[in-house]
Amino acid sequence: MLFLVAALLLMGVVLGTVAHAPLTVSVAGGVVVAVWLTVFALRERHGRARREG
Repeated sequence: MLFLVAALLLMGVVLGTVAHAPLTVSVAGGVVVAVWLTVFALRERHGRARREG
């Protein structure tokens, strides 16, 4: 939970920077976040399936 709070605070700082960054940098950052969230979701799904099964 504390990690999520830190991530949200960091996101707030980065969003201020995104307004001044080139579009390619913003898109690259978005892709990195999307991949990170996808990996996280897959790991959570796999972990829950193993515990329940």
